[in-house]
Amino acid sequence: MSDIPTYSDIKEAAKRIQGFAHKTPVLQSSFFNQRTGAELFFKCENFQKVGAFKFRGAFNAISQLTEDDGKKGIITHSSGNHAQAVALASKMNGYKATIVMPENAPIVKVNAVRDYGAEIVFCESTIESRQESTDQIISTTGATFIHPYNNADVIAGQGTSAKELLEEVPDLDIIIAPIGGGGLMSGTAIASKSIKPDIKVLGAEPKLADDAYRSFQAGSIQPVLRTDTIADGLRTSLGSLTFQIIKDNVDDIVTVTEESIVRDMRRVWERMKIIIEPSCAVPISALLDGEVDISGKKVGIILTGGNVDLENLPWK
Repeated sequence: MSDIPTYSDIKEAAKRIQGFAHKTPVLQSSFFNQRTGAELFFKCENFQKVGAFKFRGAFNAISQLTEDDGKKGIITHSSGNHAQAVALASKMNGYKATIVMPENAPIVKVNAVRDYGAEIVFCESTIESRQESTDQIISTTGATFIHPYNNADVIAGQGTSAKELLEEVPDLDIIIAPIGGGGLMSGTAIASKSIKPDIKVLGAEPKLADDAYRSFQAGSIQPVLRTDTIADGLRTSLGSLTFQIIKDNVDDIVTVTEESIVRDMRRVWERMKIIIEPSCAVPISALLDGEVDISGKKVGIILTGGNVDLENLPWK
């Protein structure tokens, strides 16, 4: 595969993950349709294995390793859904996984990674410490590193979600997804523009973590200035690969407030009777707050995951 995946790569990824990843449901809500004056179609990756879309990319990448490379082990650094995805995908392929996690990682996520059979190495809660610990293990074991988003096979796997959505609802006018490191947004953009070239592809981001928005406006990667958004899955900066894909294929990026994120996360729980994590609410808030003109349109929204720390709900 070249550095930038193509739609052919996404189609191959879809074949590869079939029977291993769930084909997640697409739901609608009269409440949200009435509030926006549009027809919204929610692609529910909160029902994916490990509770998040991340399983798609991790499985696609890990399943392509040679047996020799796989036997040396798999490694990544993550405190969130990618950690669980790599742990489970490695186990399903018969490989040992090591996950480097910050010492302050939520215990619920630590326990989930352990339950999937991975070994955890704790480090200080800095990017430098994560990378140093990872590099040290790779130099000792020769393990294969699976980047959370700046990896063409991971991006191709994430693009299968939008492919499924557009196969089920082919006449969408707009598709919107949250942006963290940009793996999902990149795969979504490639799949969507390939299937329906005139579709509008949008990204949504918290105002407190708006590096992708600023990067998109500036035409170059801008640093993360704050990481205190409640949308913990969107605190990461773009990678070189994801930024290039987003710059070339995404139509616009919009931002929303913390208050809106909490409001709409709760609304989904109450009205749709499904659990979503804060990152999922970001694109919903963009639509409800009028950041995008969607009146009379058909809009696809990718709900990225449902892994929530139930001991720390924002409305308790």
